[in-house]
Amino acid sequence: MTGILQTKNVHLYYGKNEALHGFDLNFNENEITTLIGPSGCGKSTFLRCLNRMNDLRPNVTINGSFKFEGKDIYSPSIDLTELRKTIGMVFQQPNPFPFSVYDNVAYGLKLAGMKNKHKIDKIVEESLKEAAVWDEVKDSINKSALSFSGGQQQRICIARVLAVKPKIILMDEPTSALDPISSSKIEDTLVRLKKDFTIIMVTHNMQQASRISDKTAFLLNGDLIEYDSTQKMFVNPSNKKTSDYLNGEFG
Repeated sequence: MTGILQTKNVHLYYGKNEALHGFDLNFNENEITTLIGPSGCGKSTFLRCLNRMNDLRPNVTINGSFKFEGKDIYSPSIDLTELRKTIGMVFQQPNPFPFSVYDNVAYGLKLAGMKNKHKIDKIVEESLKEAAVWDEVKDSINKSALSFSGGQQQRICIARVLAVKPKIILMDEPTSALDPISSSKIEDTLVRLKKDFTIIMVTHNMQQASRISDKTAFLLNGDLIEYDSTQKMFVNPSNKKTSDYLNGEFG
């Protein structure tokens, strides 16, 4: 299989405890892929392998192949700052910096050395529009991002990731802390964004996975049970464990 991001024979250990048991997953450009499965099955652990966030955890050993556009992301020559800019991440809890909306979205640009204020202004506005939050914050762009609602904060965080022009956006349950209306706005935003970005998202919400994703991977106890088009998996799963999980028989 080919794709913008290919992973093969992925094993991950916390000390001597094996959390991911060796599986392959490939992700295509301009698709939304959801990772589903019960708590503790390895979804977020796997997601954090994709931009090396697990490097920040002690006692973690990762084996296998991770290739982004054909390059090994675990190569010693990889610049982690560049990698995490290209493969950005949005977390479960909205985590804006305690700055203004503008400074949140401009943060990565300034960190990269951009000094042209006109250019920064343009990218900040474009990113907030892409994240579908511009109309709600444009008159308060110098106000603290922390003064907005949880759903608005999460979309500001999405804009912050978009500003540095990633190719892949990783999302770890980005709507689980939000109310249904805010969740719906973010789902609509993600469906629009996939024309320009590749999105890989962990979710516990089966309805959400079925509504917005092109492909779904079902993980259970550190194993990949099934990976297929979302429509096929939700209508006619190949594995009984997948069917049982989707029908709420465990999890």
